[in-house]
Amino acid sequence: MEEVDVEPAITNIPAASDGKHLGFAWGPGDILTYETLYPNKGSGSLYIHEVRKDEDIYSPILRKLFNESHHIFVGLQIIREDLPSKNKKPQFVSISKNYRSVIRACMEELQQAAVLTFFSVLMRQVSILLAIELIWNLCEVLFIDAAPAGSLLLHLLDWVRLHKADVDEKAREVLQSESPAEHRDYWDVPGGTQTLTEFDVKWRHWHEEVDRCLQDNSFASNPHLELILGDEDTLLEHKGLLSTWYHFLVTRLLFCHPTVKPTELHFYAQSCMTMFLDMSPEPLDSILLAAFEFDIHQVIKDCSIALNNWWFVAHLTDLLDHCKLLQSHNLHFGSNLREFLLLEYASGLFTHHSLWQLAVDYFDHCPEFGRVYLELQIERVPLETERKALKVLRICEQRQMSEQVRSICKIMAMRALRNNRLGSALSWSIRAKDAAFATLISEKFLQDYCAKGTFSDLDLIDNLGPSMLLSDRLTFLGKYREFHKLYGEKHFSEAAKLLLSLMTAKIAPRSFWMTLLTDALPLLEQKEVIFSADQTYELMFCLEELTSSLNTAAVDDEDIEVTKVELLRLALARNLSMAIVKEGTVEA
Repeated sequence: MEEVDVEPAITNIPAASDGKHLGFAWGPGDILTYETLYPNKGSGSLYIHEVRKDEDIYSPILRKLFNESHHIFVGLQIIREDLPSKNKKPQFVSISKNYRSVIRACMEELQQAAVLTFFSVLMRQVSILLAIELIWNLCEVLFIDAAPAGSLLLHLLDWVRLHKADVDEKAREVLQSESPAEHRDYWDVPGGTQTLTEFDVKWRHWHEEVDRCLQDNSFASNPHLELILGDEDTLLEHKGLLSTWYHFLVTRLLFCHPTVKPTELHFYAQSCMTMFLDMSPEPLDSILLAAFEFDIHQVIKDCSIALNNWWFVAHLTDLLDHCKLLQSHNLHFGSNLREFLLLEYASGLFTHHSLWQLAVDYFDHCPEFGRVYLELQIERVPLETERKALKVLRICEQRQMSEQVRSICKIMAMRALRNNRLGSALSWSIRAKDAAFATLISEKFLQDYCAKGTFSDLDLIDNLGPSMLLSDRLTFLGKYREFHKLYGEKHFSEAAKLLLSLMTAKIAPRSFWMTLLTDALPLLEQKEVIFSADQTYELMFCLEELTSSLNTAAVDDEDIEVTKVELLRLALARNLSMAIVKEGTVEA
């Protein structure tokens, strides 16, 4: 097993710090801890502590970051693979800038909220987003845009200027003054505002002229000229104007090495950090140094350790992978680095009550393990409402996740049945294609009919269609309702045929035969003969078969049953005689 790079962070739980025994339960993205009664002394605490892995997903402002970046991510996945690299590079740079604009927008909103509330957590989130944008922008310059020697310094100047707002403010103040060269801050700003285009025209002439002036002591009273010459000792003396070592690095490159090559950056970056810092480097310093060394994997690794969620490393790695910069790096457990980080990020989203929907698209674009993760995670989504259940179900159906579809439908069907919502329960069981459960609910419908004399949820039963073939009991329910419709519409002959077929085909449960025979009574007593002689014989046979079984069973309402049997026999005998006469008359 590999050694961990850093010791994991310690989370203090009040009860644990008091030396008490704790119990815990794992959740999808958190742990519930509680004080136990071991040993059995006194009473335990009533508090339950929730330890969350990723607190940021619960921030309303940062949720905008997750939502907006999701759209950018999906758009990146549909860039055609067959396009030449030179055609895709501008698209990748544009996508990178879109990501950064979303980061900046969220950062500005967090800053406003932090100023209004003085909330330390918001200030921490602002500082994290500042660091994220700084790292992302540098990665964009070095890896995605891959600026060559010559234009590289221009991009680095823009990078420093973007993340050093006070340089721009000082520059504007100097340039708007009556005599910029005499302004007190004039020499504080050249390292931050000089552009490469201007510098390429003037630098050689300046350098030669300044060197000559310094040699003959023409301007001995003005030591600032040594800045233009790029004297390192002079630059270090003025490092108070340069708040960070990487600002010092870009200033040094500007005056000393304006045509620096990408492969030379690591040397200057390392030396500048060593010269500038008086203490051990912070994690951000190490990450930036790794970027200047073009060690992409170290950048991703250090960011994964230093940052408090997977958003940054997942999206940056995905973009770098599309740029074909991570092709040589596979993980020892099968998945590549891009997919591993996307799976971790998406798994975190699934713990949130609404962001889980975004995670589905991330899993979809993880070809190796994405579907497996989605199948496991989607079963954990709490189905509080039918609307949410339908949303989850639609996702599963679109991806042919038949096991999950059945599981969701069964859960919802059982919940509806417990709430005595038979129509909803039947609908979910049909959707699950669960014949046994559909049979159970059909029985409930029939019992409900026997008790009340009417059907509930007629719209559902009337529109079962081919779904009624899921089980025999459901077929009977649908056909029995069809019999009632035919009877109500006075289609007596069709109703009689259907009623008889339900009994002779053994579709109807034996316990329901007496109800069916009772339903036949109004048809038997019509003035017009409805049942033919053969049909009447079949009804008589069914009645006798039923009464023989009734005689051997204990019947609570025996008198009522005997009365029904006598009425049926009388009606059947009368109908038989009328049918024989009618059929004999027709034959004659």
